[in-house]
Amino acid sequence: MGVYLPLTTARDGYGRRPAAEERPHRLTVARRRMVAEDVVSLRLTTPEGRLLPPWQPGAHLDLHLPSGRQRQYSLVGDPADRYAYTIAVRLIPDGAGGSAEVHRELGEGDRVTVRGPRNAFPFAGDRAVLLLAGGIGITPILPMAREAAWRGLDWRLVHSGRTRASLPFADELDRLARRHPGRVEILADDEHGVPDAAALLARAPEGAAVYCCGPAPMLDAVRGAFEDNGSGALHFERFGAPPIVDGEPFTLRLRDGRELAVPADRSALDVLRADNPATPYSCRQGFCGVCKLRVRSGAVQHRDRKLTPRQRADGEMLVCVSRAAAGTCLELDV
Repeated sequence: MGVYLPLTTARDGYGRRPAAEERPHRLTVARRRMVAEDVVSLRLTTPEGRLLPPWQPGAHLDLHLPSGRQRQYSLVGDPADRYAYTIAVRLIPDGAGGSAEVHRELGEGDRVTVRGPRNAFPFAGDRAVLLLAGGIGITPILPMAREAAWRGLDWRLVHSGRTRASLPFADELDRLARRHPGRVEILADDEHGVPDAAALLARAPEGAAVYCCGPAPMLDAVRGAFEDNGSGALHFERFGAPPIVDGEPFTLRLRDGRELAVPADRSALDVLRADNPATPYSCRQGFCGVCKLRVRSGAVQHRDRKLTPRQRADGEMLVCVSRAAAGTCLELDV
């Protein structure tokens, strides 16, 4: 039986550790285009036309918006194009405002700050791969497909979503399908029904590694069906926060003395944002560090993949994933 791999893999298929470019870059929106219903693509370049740091399929950028919001978006362009980064953003009408700001306020010629690239979803270049994308989840998957084709791997790609009009980068996928017949499949729910996870996994070449990015129900279904499948390994990336399945209720105490109850099924970040919507956050998965806060007292159950042992010992905490034991209190410096 295959094994589940964590979101962060130690080395890629070339034996390299995924590097993170920490220096911020001030970039210009050189091109903006709609690539599906409610999905906008942005091509970002330096004002001087300089080379940008290299990246590998699966990498993402931290995008710092003019409002101060920070969000993460997968790179969907060509890693060989060192003069531009391309991202795609789906509008989430009832979201926290980041996607709406990109759609409604960012235009060609506007400036944004980015950090990265970082890679928490590296493509290992296995001999055989099945690539599964749900909706906007095509963004990290498309560069993987291009690299798999370039390297001559045995690969398949399935892109699913509500309707064909809602699926981004249809033109790029069509070109890829024409160049590599039989390797790209588009499944629109209104034409084919909601895809069955076991049936999707059955498309994998023998012993293939599976890479999956999409909404939580799709990931949960694929993970549930994976144990009965003969595939070699499962790599996946979530759109947002993973579900809390083993949490216990605890309390946060703020500097002003107020106490906020954290239920077993919600994160500390959820509760803090309900109290103060300006509370900073980005990945909600414990690897970007944007939501880091200092704990003045209390024992933290650290669940992140970002903080060093020294940072934890100094009282730092990522409130998107880390918690406390049942009935205890964490006093925050906020």
